[in-house]
Amino acid sequence: MDVAGEARVTSSKKWSVVYPVYINSRKTVAEGRRVAADKACPDSTCGEIADCCSHLKIPCRIESDKSYPRDFLQVGRVRVQLKRDDGFPVNPEIVTRKNLWLTTGLLFNRFCLPCQPWVPRARH
Repeated sequence: MDVAGEARVTSSKKWSVVYPVYINSRKTVAEGRRVAADKACPDSTCGEIADCCSHLKIPCRIESDKSYPRDFLQVGRVRVQLKRDDGFPVNPEIVTRKNLWLTTGLLFNRFCLPCQPWVPRARH
Protein backbone atom coordinates (compact mmCIF):
# COMPACT_ATOMS: atom_id res chain seq x y z
CA MET A 1 0.00 0.00 0.00
CA ASP A 2 1.09 3.53 -0.74
CA VAL A 3 1.11 6.35 1.79
CA ALA A 4 -2.23 7.46 0.36
CA GLY A 5 -3.69 4.00 1.06
CA GLU A 6 -3.84 2.90 -2.56
CA ALA A 7 -2.22 -0.25 -3.84
CA ARG A 8 0.77 0.33 -6.08
CA VAL A 9 0.05 -0.64 -9.66
CA THR A 10 2.94 -2.29 -11.44
CA SER A 11 3.56 -2.45 -15.16
CA SER A 12 0.71 -4.37 -16.76
CA LYS A 13 3.02 -6.18 -19.20
CA LYS A 14 3.59 -8.95 -16.63
CA TRP A 15 -0.10 -9.36 -15.85
CA SER A 16 -2.11 -12.37 -17.05
CA VAL A 17 -4.28 -12.01 -20.13
CA VAL A 18 -7.92 -13.12 -20.19
CA TYR A 19 -9.78 -13.23 -23.48
CA PRO A 20 -13.59 -13.48 -23.27
CA VAL A 21 -13.48 -16.63 -25.40
CA TYR A 22 -11.68 -18.44 -22.53
CA ILE A 23 -14.94 -18.59 -20.55
CA ASN A 24 -17.44 -18.66 -23.44
CA SER A 25 -19.70 -21.71 -23.13
CA ARG A 26 -20.72 -21.49 -26.79
CA LYS A 27 -17.16 -22.13 -27.99
CA THR A 28 -15.42 -25.48 -28.17
CA VAL A 29 -12.06 -26.27 -26.64
CA ALA A 30 -10.58 -26.20 -30.15
CA GLU A 31 -11.98 -22.68 -30.59
CA GLY A 32 -10.33 -21.49 -27.39
CA ARG A 33 -12.55 -22.25 -24.40
CA ARG A 34 -10.38 -23.03 -21.34
CA VAL A 35 -12.96 -24.17 -18.76
CA ALA A 36 -15.74 -26.76 -18.70
CA ALA A 37 -18.83 -25.68 -20.61
CA ASP A 38 -21.10 -25.99 -17.57
CA LYS A 39 -18.84 -23.63 -15.59
CA ALA A 40 -18.47 -21.14 -18.45
CA CYS A 41 -20.84 -18.34 -19.45
CA PRO A 42 -22.38 -17.52 -22.82
CA ASP A 43 -20.95 -14.56 -24.72
CA SER A 44 -19.18 -12.59 -22.02
CA THR A 45 -17.52 -9.28 -22.81
CA CYS A 46 -14.36 -7.59 -21.57
CA GLY A 47 -16.40 -5.17 -19.50
CA GLU A 48 -18.21 -7.98 -17.72
CA ILE A 49 -14.92 -9.76 -17.01
CA ALA A 50 -13.51 -6.50 -15.63
CA ASP A 51 -16.60 -6.11 -13.43
CA CYS A 52 -16.05 -9.61 -12.02
CA CYS A 53 -12.39 -8.78 -11.38
CA SER A 54 -13.30 -5.57 -9.57
CA HIS A 55 -15.82 -7.56 -7.49
CA LEU A 56 -12.95 -9.91 -6.57
CA LYS A 57 -10.75 -6.86 -5.81
CA ILE A 58 -8.21 -7.79 -8.48
CA PRO A 59 -6.62 -4.95 -10.51
CA CYS A 60 -7.36 -5.22 -14.22
CA ARG A 61 -7.13 -3.24 -17.45
CA ILE A 62 -9.24 -3.58 -20.58
CA GLU A 63 -7.28 -3.54 -23.83
CA SER A 64 -9.93 -2.92 -26.46
CA ASP A 65 -7.46 -2.55 -29.32
CA LYS A 66 -6.21 -6.15 -29.06
CA SER A 67 -7.85 -9.15 -30.71
CA TYR A 68 -7.89 -12.89 -30.05
CA PRO A 69 -5.13 -14.56 -32.13
CA ARG A 70 -7.29 -17.47 -33.34
CA ASP A 71 -10.18 -15.24 -34.38
CA PHE A 72 -9.25 -11.65 -35.19
CA LEU A 73 -12.92 -10.60 -35.25
CA GLN A 74 -13.15 -11.06 -31.47
CA VAL A 75 -11.75 -7.78 -30.24
CA GLY A 76 -10.75 -7.00 -26.66
CA ARG A 77 -8.95 -8.62 -23.78
CA VAL A 78 -8.43 -8.01 -20.08
CA ARG A 79 -5.06 -7.88 -18.32
CA VAL A 80 -5.28 -9.03 -14.72
CA GLN A 81 -2.75 -8.69 -11.91
CA LEU A 82 -2.82 -11.99 -10.02
CA LYS A 83 0.43 -11.49 -8.08
CA ARG A 84 2.09 -8.46 -6.56
CA ASP A 85 5.74 -7.57 -7.11
CA ASP A 86 6.74 -9.59 -4.05
CA GLY A 87 5.16 -12.76 -5.52
CA PHE A 88 2.20 -13.02 -3.17
CA PRO A 89 -1.30 -13.13 -4.70
CA VAL A 90 -3.37 -9.96 -4.78
CA ASN A 91 -6.43 -11.96 -3.71
CA PRO A 92 -5.55 -15.08 -1.67
CA GLU A 93 -8.61 -16.90 -3.05
CA ILE A 94 -7.49 -16.42 -6.68
CA VAL A 95 -3.98 -17.79 -7.13
CA THR A 96 -3.90 -19.22 -10.67
CA ARG A 97 -5.28 -18.19 -14.04
CA LYS A 98 -7.50 -21.28 -14.17
CA ASN A 99 -8.95 -20.38 -10.79
CA LEU A 100 -9.68 -16.88 -12.10
CA TRP A 101 -11.41 -18.25 -15.22
CA LEU A 102 -13.60 -20.60 -13.15
CA THR A 103 -14.50 -17.94 -10.59
CA THR A 104 -15.28 -15.38 -13.29
CA GLY A 105 -17.53 -17.86 -15.10
CA LEU A 106 -19.39 -18.72 -11.91
CA LEU A 107 -19.78 -15.06 -10.92
CA PHE A 108 -21.04 -14.18 -14.37
CA ASN A 109 -23.57 -17.03 -14.31
CA ARG A 110 -24.75 -16.07 -10.84
CA PHE A 111 -25.09 -12.30 -11.18
CA CYS A 112 -24.89 -11.09 -14.77
CA LEU A 113 -27.19 -13.38 -16.72
CA PRO A 114 -30.61 -11.83 -17.31
CA CYS A 115 -33.58 -13.66 -15.87
CA GLN A 116 -35.86 -15.45 -18.27
CA PRO A 117 -38.96 -13.37 -19.06
CA TRP A 118 -42.15 -14.51 -17.42
CA VAL A 119 -44.51 -16.21 -19.84
CA PRO A 120 -48.06 -16.92 -18.67
CA ARG A 121 -49.25 -20.48 -19.05
CA ALA A 122 -52.23 -21.19 -21.22
CA ARG A 123 -55.45 -21.88 -19.32
CA HIS A 124 -57.21 -25.13 -19.94
